[in-house]
Amino acid sequence: MRVLTFILGLLFLIHFGGFAQKPYSVKGSVVDSVSSIKLFNTSISVLYAKDSILCKFTRAANDGSFSIPGLPKGKFTLLVTYPGYADYVETFSLDSVKTEINFGDINMFLKSLLLQDVIVKGTVAAIKIKGDTTEYNAGSFKIEPNAKVEDLLKQLPGIQVDQNGKITAQGQTVQKVLVDGEEFFGDDPTLVTKNLRADMVDKVQLYDKKSDQATFTGIDDGEKTKTINVKLKEDKKNGYFGKIDAGLGTDDFYQEQAMFNAFKSKKKISAYGTIANTGKTGLGWQDNSKYGSSSNMEFTDDGGIMIYGGGGDDLDSFDGQYNGQGIPTAKNGGVHYDVKWNNDNQSLNTNYKIGSLGVEGSRTDLSQNNLSEDVIRSTSDQTFDNFMSRQKLDGIYQIKFDTTSTLKISLDGSVRNSETRNAYLSESRRGNDTLMNVSDRKVTNDEDGKAFNASAFWTKKLKKKGRTLSLNVNGSVNQNDAKGFLKSGIEYYGQTGVLDSVRQIDQYKTNKTNNSALRSNLTYSEPITKDFSVIFNYGFSINNSSADRKSFNLSESGYDLLDRSLTNDYSLDQLSNQVGAIFSYRKNNKTTVNFGTRASAVRFQQVDEYSGTRYKRNFANWNPEASYHYKFTQQRSIRISYNGNTSQPGLSQIQPIRVNTDPLNITLGNPDLNPSFTNRFNASYSSYKILSEQSVWINGSYNFTVDPIVSSVAVDPSGVKTYQSINLSGKKPSSFYFSTYLDKKIKKVDMNVGVNVSANGNTYFSLVDNILNKTRSFNYSGGLRISKYKQKKYDFYTNFGPNYNTSESSLQKDLNNNGAGFNGDASFNVYLPGKFRIGSDCNYEYRAKTKSFDENFERFIWNASLSKTFLKQDALKLSVTGYDLLDQNKGFNRSAGGNYISQTSYTNIRRYFMFSLVWDFNKMGGGVAQQAK
Repeated sequence: MRVLTFILGLLFLIHFGGFAQKPYSVKGSVVDSVSSIKLFNTSISVLYAKDSILCKFTRAANDGSFSIPGLPKGKFTLLVTYPGYADYVETFSLDSVKTEINFGDINMFLKSLLLQDVIVKGTVAAIKIKGDTTEYNAGSFKIEPNAKVEDLLKQLPGIQVDQNGKITAQGQTVQKVLVDGEEFFGDDPTLVTKNLRADMVDKVQLYDKKSDQATFTGIDDGEKTKTINVKLKEDKKNGYFGKIDAGLGTDDFYQEQAMFNAFKSKKKISAYGTIANTGKTGLGWQDNSKYGSSSNMEFTDDGGIMIYGGGGDDLDSFDGQYNGQGIPTAKNGGVHYDVKWNNDNQSLNTNYKIGSLGVEGSRTDLSQNNLSEDVIRSTSDQTFDNFMSRQKLDGIYQIKFDTTSTLKISLDGSVRNSETRNAYLSESRRGNDTLMNVSDRKVTNDEDGKAFNASAFWTKKLKKKGRTLSLNVNGSVNQNDAKGFLKSGIEYYGQTGVLDSVRQIDQYKTNKTNNSALRSNLTYSEPITKDFSVIFNYGFSINNSSADRKSFNLSESGYDLLDRSLTNDYSLDQLSNQVGAIFSYRKNNKTTVNFGTRASAVRFQQVDEYSGTRYKRNFANWNPEASYHYKFTQQRSIRISYNGNTSQPGLSQIQPIRVNTDPLNITLGNPDLNPSFTNRFNASYSSYKILSEQSVWINGSYNFTVDPIVSSVAVDPSGVKTYQSINLSGKKPSSFYFSTYLDKKIKKVDMNVGVNVSANGNTYFSLVDNILNKTRSFNYSGGLRISKYKQKKYDFYTNFGPNYNTSESSLQKDLNNNGAGFNGDASFNVYLPGKFRIGSDCNYEYRAKTKSFDENFERFIWNASLSKTFLKQDALKLSVTGYDLLDQNKGFNRSAGGNYISQTSYTNIRRYFMFSLVWDFNKMGGGVAQQAK
């Protein structure tokens, strides 16, 4: 240890000690290029050329001169900045030959007088750091005529936009894009990026948006959203603009879209509409992600590897999501209005959206259920024809009473109607291939739903700095009324595969659910010292839920025979009082430490309205939290946090009723369930270097649950599985996630390169026929992303990498679902003479065979387009696009969870050609940019 200490001390002296350091220095003088006036107080910075980290800094004297002594040996960048002047950037080296460099008179050019032969670093001049905000000057980046905000973002250092419009900034997904600080049609980023003109933009601001509470108190609560704010030019806030996109394809495909925007000072009015049967359910990627995406995979809390999409309380429900399965027909529209008045002290932001989605198609599922001494292999063929319509109205009103007090009121309401028609034909076999059962099942369901949410957030700053008071009150009401039919015929076979019995089911079912909640939170913050403060809070909440399920068997006079075994009217009332204290320590805007806890007393009352049985229970919930955040610089920081929370069982888990929508898979409620407690640990590191355009993002998490709620399944000899949620003491399901991302601009070739490596997985427990089953699932993946944009010439993007999935059950270790895979996508555009452009994009997916599924899966989807623009500012575009040219868009996914493994194939949109005409119109800033007649 002493030897190590001596070596470290010696290295320190060699690096920083005066006896080993030669007197390297730089000097010079800063003057105006025209008048030769000395520019005193100019900022002069010496940065390490390798990573753009600040080495030394000074300001020019009254005569414009500067001198920076005591520099180490190496390569550096000199950065000279002065308000109103273009930044001066020059690289230099200091070594044994050049111990001092005299830059002489450095001529600074006013931005207004810059000539084409003046060489400046555009990306340096175009970026400013304001606290936690990175601000880009849009005018410093070249864009094509009629380009959109999306095209501008692609050129900004540290920001990437993929072929679907998804935005990644400094390694993190951008979830909000605001216009002048306000939401635009809610928070769908692509409604801004794909429709707002780039020449209207003055500044683009990138920052982590804090919660309303943290923004008000100044105490970080860890809730942050990566956000882009698009600030418009003042002369672009008056007028109108929009886009009309009409497409007609082969095989009766179509895709139409229109959007109109009218801005007048601080008032914005917008409207849009879309209709398509090509899988386009809205205007952009986020709208599509709300409906689900079959290409995204995650590990779920119940131990499974699941594909996004679909869902609902019942097995056969349809909640209006399109997950890439089947042929969709989508219609969507909306109106947006926002305005500020009374010197910006009052504002209103409101949206109305209406839409419908119909999906029809078929799918085939192959599944393997692992038992203690056997397996069940099943095949299910499904056809579906589902439809849903929705309407939603929301609004936000804000008022600033004075400099100390504000009020924010938010309201939203929606109505929903759905119709689902599903037919299934399935069979199950034992491990020795003998038949267990054959099922022919039809399920229809019509559902009406309503939802309403309201909240009020009042804030008050008291006389002492940092002392605040706030009150947040919100309420919600959700109602669903579903009616439908179950018609099922099942043949059961004995151990030798001989027909044993037949069961027919013909039932009419109703299901009414209601949920209403009222929540309030009073918060008081008190600064104890300059750097130390505390937030106290008290919360009160009421939650009332009910579920009334009825099943009627068919008689000679109709469906009037109530089936008591499948009928239940159940209510759950919850009353909660919560108190908490969170302490916060901040030092020099670098170190932030938060710690504290919230505790709540919860009273449950469960009532079976049919039997009159009441269950009353009281719980104490704890929500401890702690976090440490350190900023090395404005663009480099580390954060470590811990959160713990108690999870209560849901109404669908405790309702004591059998659900037989699928007679081969029965669900039972468990009114004796206890809450579980989950511990979550998270750590992240982020770094972004402006001049070298390099970003690093590392994120990791680890969770484990105490007294977890898990699934217990009992399987009878005929293959009927009965599920019930139970508490499993002594076992702690866990999960982890790790990812690292590096993006760098290779300036010699003007190209962005990104590398990412990630791993996630979990360990989950369940009971199968009262035997403990331990499932371990993991996913490992890596990727390389390369992109380049050359104005008026070409651009390209590619992202590809391997992955490896594992899923093993302790019941059947040899029948695992371990296998490798590969994913990649790429796109390019080439700009040709005569305003022609050719473009193409492709996606490749490979999944290797496993011990459970002995076939490989491979899919290559290739699209290509040819387009030509017309009119001034390229306002009119005519294009022809071929989708899935190789006709390989086969629907496929694999999933695993608990004691099952499954593989699904389904109908999908296949090869077609689309002819489209796009017209952008614009009359902003008092002048007509173009007109098409």
